[in-house]
Amino acid sequence: MIRAVKLGAVLPRFALCLVILCSAEVVAQVAGYDQPYRPQVHFSPREHWTNDPNGLVFFHGEYHLFFQFNPFGDVWGHMSWGHAVSRDLLHWRELPVAIPEKDGEMVFTGSVVVDRENTSGLCEAKTECMVAVYTGYRKTATVALQNQNLAYSHDDGRTWARYVGNPVLDLHLSDFRDPSVSWDDRERRWLMTVALPLEHKVRFYGSPNLKEWTQLSEFGPAGDVAGDWECPDLLRMPAEKGTHEVWALKVGLNPGAPQGGSGEQYFLGKFDGKSFAAETKPGSHGWTNYGKEDYCAISFNHLPKGSTPVLMGWMSNWQYAAKLPTSPWRGQMSLPRRLSYLSDADGLALKQEPVTAALRGEHAAIVFGKGEAAWEIHRDAPFEMNVRFDVAAGAAAGVKLYTDNEHWTEIGFDRAKGEFYIDRTRSSIAVAPEFPVRTTAPLSAVRPFDLRLIVDRSSVEAYVQNGTIAMTNLIFPTGTQNRVVFFSHGKPVTLRGDVWTLKSIWK
Repeated sequence: MIRAVKLGAVLPRFALCLVILCSAEVVAQVAGYDQPYRPQVHFSPREHWTNDPNGLVFFHGEYHLFFQFNPFGDVWGHMSWGHAVSRDLLHWRELPVAIPEKDGEMVFTGSVVVDRENTSGLCEAKTECMVAVYTGYRKTATVALQNQNLAYSHDDGRTWARYVGNPVLDLHLSDFRDPSVSWDDRERRWLMTVALPLEHKVRFYGSPNLKEWTQLSEFGPAGDVAGDWECPDLLRMPAEKGTHEVWALKVGLNPGAPQGGSGEQYFLGKFDGKSFAAETKPGSHGWTNYGKEDYCAISFNHLPKGSTPVLMGWMSNWQYAAKLPTSPWRGQMSLPRRLSYLSDADGLALKQEPVTAALRGEHAAIVFGKGEAAWEIHRDAPFEMNVRFDVAAGAAAGVKLYTDNEHWTEIGFDRAKGEFYIDRTRSSIAVAPEFPVRTTAPLSAVRPFDLRLIVDRSSVEAYVQNGTIAMTNLIFPTGTQNRVVFFSHGKPVTLRGDVWTLKSIWK
């Protein structure tokens, strides 16, 4: 997706080439990833601006993360595809720019697929290759156009060539973007899910070869339509238990999300190979994240057989993305999380499980008994906590992360209001007027309440209610040491859990 931000001076073409060539010297990331707000368990580029993840794919033993990237600065502009690879979804190695801005065409959000049978004719004979399907953006003095294009790689994504027949799908519209493409085994064709942002619609196309596309159906308007629809993704979701499956259609919304600015809703339903129909059962429409910072998340293509879907998003919000106090980079990704769905007393729900186990280090148990008003430990970021709170009706309990006496983030369960919340109104240095907020999610009456909390140097990611509530918020504290204080208000509370230090992904 895109969001227009005032650009600086356009650099000449030879400068673009120079930056790309210099980027080829990027080496293993050890030094230079230790700034005060540098994420230690989340991916961020070595320098410059990033927004949406693009082209997430597993190929030849590597997870590929492409991402919206400005090779020239730390604000939006000159959109190209950055590139990083990982063997475990956690430790990332940044590579040179994959698909650069070229001849007036910026490279917006899209997908990468593995063309196993060379249906496109873009692979070498009798070999599979990676093909990117992306939105190209061109702006002239009179018109701005978005259309869908191809690029391909014969060397595991290290170098890319644009298809000479681009664009492959062009409606001659200024807002037509973010193709999510995958292979449909049942129909034996490629499926594209793409947004018509201003119409609040998702359109489905089919193709035998990635070059020629036929419209199949449309979905929408539905759910929330207060802003542009962007970054759609259609996923076949396995059940948490059993063999039944549902389909999830995830759609970005900007602005107009309930927490303010950008956010993402999902619909659970059925897909028959041509059209998507949303269920009307309780829980079949919800939000992938109730925090301020998780946008344009997409799933990985071509995962090993038997894998559950994996989602990763951009950890920022368009309300103030260009104002975040980080340098020499701006922008980072959420943790990857594995997806399933469950059915409980509240209906259907998307379940998310963050991938962190490989980073866990030193462990300690947490026990907070009835009758105590507060209990505390000390931890440097990054760390993870898994805690179960038994909160009586009308009571509240949670945890406060103090970085000094004047700055803290509060994460809690409020039974009286029936909500889970993160309050960062006192968490940070000044960022923007829209930044100091209390984000909330509706809470089930089921007890006890579970909290999985990942704290990094500049963020908190919370997963509660068996992973059916996710809440991600940035914080910019005064230091990395946290005084972790468990609290209760009202009736006594019991909690038990575990806390782990987390190893840096850059070491």
